[in-house]
Amino acid sequence: MPTLDEKALVTLLTAQPSSFKEFTLALQDSFSVAAIAEFGHPLDEPIPSDDDVAQSLSAPGSVAHWIMANGERVGGAVVSIDEKSGRNTLAFFFVSTKQQSRGLGLRAWQAIEKAYPSTRVWETVTPYFEKRNIHFYVNKCGFKIVEFYNKSNPDPHHQTGLNLGEEDSDEMFRFEKNMGWP
Repeated sequence: MPTLDEKALVTLLTAQPSSFKEFTLALQDSFSVAAIAEFGHPLDEPIPSDDDVAQSLSAPGSVAHWIMANGERVGGAVVSIDEKSGRNTLAFFFVSTKQQSRGLGLRAWQAIEKAYPSTRVWETVTPYFEKRNIHFYVNKCGFKIVEFYNKSNPDPHHQTGLNLGEEDSDEMFRFEKNMGWP
């Protein structure tokens, strides 16, 4: 896949159920690079697990999007939209490792915000070791860290760890972005 420049047109394409397996594999491939870099070895199980992705894809209000740049799939996102409350969740977000550091992620996030203009608050989580993600959400996208999940403050929505064989594998930051609505 050729790399795209900073001027590539970034759009969203709703992923159809027939592409969910391909979507899951692309997501897991993207996440595995960071996990291998952090832990120094390939993992025994894909991250996130097939079950976690399937649960996300079938959650109420869930929409999966392929992130497109100049007509090519370069990543994806799974959002959960609550039209009534306006509190929406970014369950998964990824840009192919071959396409990172070109501004595609920020433009993809801006496309997501534009696609859901009635959002009052966006919420997402990321593992504590994902410094690149933390930088992206806080410094690029305007999220704030609002909670730190760990063994003393477990995530009430997620019962299992990342299965990394690490004691602190459940450590996650929770982020929110207030969109300025009252």
